[in-house]
Amino acid sequence: MADWTETYRPQSLSELRGNDKARDALREWATSWDDHREAAILHGSPGIGKTSAAHALAADMGWETVELNASDQRTADVIERFAGRAAQNATLAGSVASGDAGGDTSGGRQLVILDEADNIHGNYDRGGASAITRLVKSSGQPIVLIANEFYDMSRGLRNACREIEFRDVSKRSIVPVLRDICRREGIEFDTDALDRIAEANSGDLRGAVKDLQAVAEDKARVTLEDVVTSDRDRSMDLFPFLDAVLKEQSAEAALQSAYAVDETPDDLTAWIEHNLLSVYTTREAISAYDSLANADRWLGRVRASQNYSYWRYATDNLAAGVAAARDEPKGGWTRYRRPQFWGSSDSTREQLCQQIAERSGVSMAIARREILPYLSAMTYHCKPRELTVAMAAAYDLDEEGVAFVTGSGKTTNKVASIVEDAQELREEAMTAHSDDAFAPRADETADTDETADTDDASPGESDLIDAAGDPATADAETDELLNDESTDEEDGSADTDDGQAGLSDFM
Repeated sequence: MADWTETYRPQSLSELRGNDKARDALREWATSWDDHREAAILHGSPGIGKTSAAHALAADMGWETVELNASDQRTADVIERFAGRAAQNATLAGSVASGDAGGDTSGGRQLVILDEADNIHGNYDRGGASAITRLVKSSGQPIVLIANEFYDMSRGLRNACREIEFRDVSKRSIVPVLRDICRREGIEFDTDALDRIAEANSGDLRGAVKDLQAVAEDKARVTLEDVVTSDRDRSMDLFPFLDAVLKEQSAEAALQSAYAVDETPDDLTAWIEHNLLSVYTTREAISAYDSLANADRWLGRVRASQNYSYWRYATDNLAAGVAAARDEPKGGWTRYRRPQFWGSSDSTREQLCQQIAERSGVSMAIARREILPYLSAMTYHCKPRELTVAMAAAYDLDEEGVAFVTGSGKTTNKVASIVEDAQELREEAMTAHSDDAFAPRADETADTDETADTDDASPGESDLIDAAGDPATADAETDELLNDESTDEEDGSADTDDGQAGLSDFM
């Protein structure tokens, strides 16, 4: 059976259901493109018709389309090679068409569609975001960016484009679409059944069409009972889950949300840990980190025993425990950031753990499981700065190491300045610990006899002879001199640098 979402995709903007305001704004953007030459960002929840609207627009305008979507590797090279080439050149067919049309250039346009433009991140897409920004500023062809989260894109990219927001499709707009599909497919239906499908999908038109197709397969009539018994198990998206745990829901409700989201406890723990300090106060975070530590212990048992029934205990802690640490619900919007998953950076992590282990005198296991996570929490995004500088100095970290521990970009000026300050701090510490070993001594030019008579010299025969005038005095002073010598030796031993400088040495 053909996919109904493709079979019944709108072929014209006039067939688009819901979002009339966005549809009109998109049409106006296209017809006046020669005047402003801006790219457009269509943003809103998944499944509400953003990509369909872009293709329908192209059909209305007689434009060809060039699409680059999430299944492609969207590095700077790929974007510039494919989308960039399309954005700078009209097609041969378009040029011919425009010539036949008496100079009308609209038919010769190519609409460049970049889907999931808010999902370019990490090493895999290195340089992709910058390439898109350059592309939209210099394009000779209209470009449409499709995004779920408008503010997940850089400010420079947002400012260079025209924003068109698509809102969730109302039940009132979804039901007529479902009714029309049933009639075209020759399927009878109960109105209550279509209402139930529309309500269950909460504004997701694409999801409603998929549900209808699943229910109607091999049936001549769709009834309410069919819909109730065939309700799709709808999983929660990741960002609503983070809102549920960190901001909104009780411990019990947050736990249920964790069961609904389609992610493993390992990944959920990483997401919550990476974004916790963006929402919680210091006092709340202390309690929440205790729960995350417990979750990590259970995950360790899963890895060691391969007994995945322990996942439930990790989920209890990462969801219910973290939610319970919150004093009250939080408001406002938070830009959640993707965590640094260790799997993609094993070599960097192991090198850091080795440096920490050598300089702290601990095992690699302790450095990996206990020290590195705490350093990451304490210096999150290089805050506080002085502590981050001290850490970089203590473990002799370069820019890549500081960026890995703090979660900041290694090419930022902030990280570079921290590494520079850390190097100066190390040099100051080395000078202080050398006890002026490399400085010229004042007694090097003094008379040898005078040097021998200085107070810093070790007790010798003359000291003992001078003290021998009075036996009692001699004994007392001799003991005092010997005690002083012993104390100096102990102090010297304590000051010896064993090469294992820790963070406390730079505080």
